[in-house]
Amino acid sequence: MSGQASTGENEKRTPLYGSHVSLGGRMVPFAGYLLPVQYSGVIAEHMAVRARAGLFDVSHMGEVLLTGKDALANLQMLLSNDFRGMPDGRVRYSLMCNESGGVVDDLVVYRYGDEKYLLVVNAANRGKDVAWIRERLSGSVTMEDISDDIAQIALQGPASDAILRKLAPASGIPEKYYTFVDDVAVGGIKCLVSQTGYTGEKGYEFYLSNADAPLLWEKLLDAGADFGLVPAGLGARDTLRLEAGMPLYGHEMDDGVTPFEADLAFGVKMGKDGFIGKAALTGHENPQRKRAGLKITGKGIARGNETVYVDGEAVGRTTSGTHCPFLGYPVAMALIDQSGAQTGTAAEVDVRGRRIAAEVVPIPFYKRVKR
Repeated sequence: MSGQASTGENEKRTPLYGSHVSLGGRMVPFAGYLLPVQYSGVIAEHMAVRARAGLFDVSHMGEVLLTGKDALANLQMLLSNDFRGMPDGRVRYSLMCNESGGVVDDLVVYRYGDEKYLLVVNAANRGKDVAWIRERLSGSVTMEDISDDIAQIALQGPASDAILRKLAPASGIPEKYYTFVDDVAVGGIKCLVSQTGYTGEKGYEFYLSNADAPLLWEKLLDAGADFGLVPAGLGARDTLRLEAGMPLYGHEMDDGVTPFEADLAFGVKMGKDGFIGKAALTGHENPQRKRAGLKITGKGIARGNETVYVDGEAVGRTTSGTHCPFLGYPVAMALIDQSGAQTGTAAEVDVRGRRIAAEVVPIPFYKRVKR
């Protein structure tokens, strides 16, 4: 695959841009950055992550620090999840809602201590999120957007643990999902290491300085050579997350979709004191439409924004869809009326004027077998 760079003039380059080009990554504009969409091919990279391991550049993600004695109080007000009693070294998923209950963004929060939190936000929403948070902060709290100073690398797949153990001490490897260890020497490079990811597989994410990113990338690839580790691009990242039923901002949720409609109730704690959007969400915990899974049983592949029919009646629209390399068939996620969202319901999706058969199935479509 050609390593020739995109000619996009307005996109930034991550610290790993040169590494991608030298490895033959096909570069494309994405969320304001030039990133590899694939190296050896989307299917090959997808299957490598499911069977062995893949390495992703996710340096385009946004990182925001909240510090100060009122940092927790501001988190409680800004975000839908409850961060009281959260232990140090834990990671927690949450939604950030607007006053109407729609989703401004979904994000993860890292707790260093009662007065220090790291918020990792979606790349395309970074500017919007930073402005949203800044305008609503109160009390003794400081917000710092450190996105431009931080690189992020994701090592994902069943071999990720064995690969990391070649480079890091056991004490520096997070033992549980959604936990992290700071100041870890990974191949001699200082990192924050978290057991997190966006593929449906066990994996780790590394936060480190921009200057150190190319060397860590190289060390991880070298350590993973005997395990079948491959560099992977945006294409495989999207098919992996979709196969694992993971929502993507701008598809399964946005400013007009509530967390309950997106089937993300686990990230909303209505029992805590008021947070932005709580009043609008109260009484709407069981919405008329909801995110559902579709297995395409007819000939064709559903994508996003295509009408879904049940018994000849339009019941909603797809939000994402693709052919799943590991499962061997196409799937889609959709926002559809509850009446048509029951598992086993026969449905149809209008794909470019042709209705193809589908069946409502549970999400996630793929769930890893824990080893």
